[in-house]
Order: sequence, then C-alpha cells, then structure tokens
Amino acid sequence: MNAMLETPELPAVFDGVKLAAVAAVLYVIVRCLNLKSPTAPPDLYFQDSGLSRFLLKSCPLLTKEYIPPLIWGKSGHIQTALYGKMGRVRSPHPYGHRKYITMSDGATSTFDLFEPLAEHCVGDDITMVICPGIANHSEKQYIRTFVDYAQKNGYRCAVLNHLGALPNIELTSPRMFTYGCTWEFGAMVNYIKKTYPQTQLVVVGFSLGGNIVCKYLGETQANQEKVLCCVSVCQGYSALRAQETFMQWDQCRRFYNFLMADNMKKIILSHRQALFGDHVKKPQSLEDTDLSRLYTATSLMQIDDNVMRKFHGYNSLKEYYEEESCMRYLHRIYVPLMLVNAADDPLVHESLLTIPKSLSEKRENVMFVLPLHGGHLGFFEGSVLFPEPLTWMDKLVVEYANAICQWERNKSQCSDTEQVEPELD
Repeated sequence: MNAMLETPELPAVFDGVKLAAVAAVLYVIVRCLNLKSPTAPPDLYFQDSGLSRFLLKSCPLLTKEYIPPLIWGKSGHIQTALYGKMGRVRSPHPYGHRKYITMSDGATSTFDLFEPLAEHCVGDDITMVICPGIANHSEKQYIRTFVDYAQKNGYRCAVLNHLGALPNIELTSPRMFTYGCTWEFGAMVNYIKKTYPQTQLVVVGFSLGGNIVCKYLGETQANQEKVLCCVSVCQGYSALRAQETFMQWDQCRRFYNFLMADNMKKIILSHRQALFGDHVKKPQSLEDTDLSRLYTATSLMQIDDNVMRKFHGYNSLKEYYEEESCMRYLHRIYVPLMLVNAADDPLVHESLLTIPKSLSEKRENVMFVLPLHGGHLGFFEGSVLFPEPLTWMDKLVVEYANAICQWERNKSQCSDTEQVEPELD
C-alpha cells in the first residue's frame, strides 16, 4: 500500500533533476558566452586637444556602441578562435603584385602591393603600410578583408609577408622573422617612399605587427617622415612582462601559448635546411642541439630562447625581449598614434594595458581605445549568430585614417591662408 502511494512521486523527482540539469547547462552557457555582459562604446584614454576633439567628431565608431553577435560575440575566446581558425567570413580576394627585396644579409623579403580602387576622400595619394600578426602574411583572410576595404576607400596598400611565413617562399639566409625585427618592414617602407615620392603613409600593425611598426617609428625620427599616423591593434607592448602571463592558465593563456608555439615549430622546421643545414653559415650561438630542443618546446618562450634570439645574437631571453619590444620606443613617436586593444583579449593580460593608458595620459598625439569585447583580432559584428564580413576593427582603422588625412588637409589649408594674408597686407 505504501509502495503504491510513493510511486507517483518518482516522476516529479526525475523532472526536478532534469530541470536542475537544464538550469546548470544554461548557467554554464551564460557564463561561458558572457551573455550578461553589456554592450557599450569603447573606453577612450586621451588628452584634451584640438586633435582629440576633431577625432571624436569625425570618428563615430569611437563614441558608438560596439555590438558583437548576440549569441557568441561577447566571448573573447570565441572571437579569438574564429579569427584564428576562420579569419573572416566571405573574405574577398584583392589583386596585388608581389615585390621582392634582397636584404644586406642575403635574406629575401617580400611584400604585396595593392593599388587603390577609388579616389581618396581628400584626393591625395595615401599608402597604408601594413604589418600582419605573428607568422602571418598578405594571404591571410583578415588581411585580405582589410586590404579590400582600404582599397575601396582610396588607399594603396603594401602588406609585409613575414620572413619565412609564406610556405612557397624559401629562406635565402639563416634567419626568419622575430618579435621586433624592423629590417624587412623598413625596407618595404623605403621602397614605397622611393617608388611613390608624392605619397603619404598610414602605418598599420596587427598584434605582433603592432609591436614592429611602433618600434620602427620610434627607432629614429627619420622613420616618421611622410607618416600621417600609426594604428596598432591588439599588441602586448612588452614581451618581457607578457612572458610571465603567457605561462598562466587563467583565460586559457597557457593553452594559447602552446598552440602558437606548435605553429611556430612547424614554420621553423619547414625551413630547417636553410636554418640548420650543414652548408649554412649559422649564427655562432646557434647550435645543432637547439634543433633538438625545438622539437620538445611547448611554449613561445622556449622557442625564443633556443632559436629566435640567436638570429640576432642576443645573449639572453631577457635581453632579447627588452630590445625587441616597442615599449621603450613609444615615447619617441610624434605622429598621431591610435592604440587599440580589447578588454576580453585572452592573449593580452590586463596588466599590460597600463602601458598604453599611461602613455595616453602623457602624450597628446596618443589615443588608447579599449572596447569591452572583440577578443584577439576578432571584433566581429552581426545581429544574432552569423558575423558580417567586415569587422568593427576594419572600419575603425579606415575611419581613423580618413579623419587624420582630413585633419592634415585642414591644417595645410589654414597655413596657406595665413601665408596669403601677410602678402595681401
């Protein structure tokens, strides 16, 4: 009799378990996808000046909400994973010409040149010189998407192919790209200045490329000649400070470190004959045992210590990171500089963001832009699930460049007017 009375309660218990399981799954989804995070305009750090006021008026994206795709766009991990795996959706195929430059050490540097597809908004000849992220090149989808958009806005684009990154271009010297070597980027810029003497430059760097372009501009004042502005997106500013955070498991940073190290190993080993062959005149500090250590490396720091720093003769990893980081060069940049990072970038620890914040508080030419979402080079936009081909990042860089071009045009017109008035008097 008691058993007959208790049996109706079992379905209710099972329903409760199911409901609790569904609630738990929903809770995990909400937390993992960060669905409760609000959308907001990016945080801006700058000094009040004529330039900053003009930029706020001329660049609506700086003051408008950045709205990522509703379902997954507020997760920095998914934004980063989509960028890393897919690049962009429906990526265009801009047509360009590949240029080859022989460096002084025998290395063959390459870059791709894309002509503008429309007249620029100020009618001037403007060239964007672009440095991609780690081990990237002009054929990557996020680069193709950005170049196509820039071309349609009247920009000529020159995109550096990192030394050793293109699978069909063999190394012609025992050296490949490193974290902060500016030789190849400088050679590309000098080619553009010589070939197009009337052009003005907009310098753009993504991730590792951001470090390279900022270091290049700060190395000497001459490197800033004919440069209108510089934009750096998602860089970490200091490799020395970043190395500690890359070994931590929070935000899965150690896992990303392993994946990037694995990719770097594949690239280095694809060039092992050029780098480690018996016929190669290797750097004195580079030994055959370094190749065996490379096979077992599980982090970028191990690869940098055993191989990369030795391409340029650094005595230690600390010296390599200190010398190759742009942090010590940023204060020497005098052209307008926009630094962009995402607050949810899983690769760039929040402690590193004090560097651009501090710089923007001291320099009138610097603006630091920090949206809540975007991940690492993601910045996808879209309504619910599917992202748009063009990202917030692509539009912001071009919008900022257009505003700077207009700012410089207004300045030159004002100076011309001031010169005419004394002549009339």
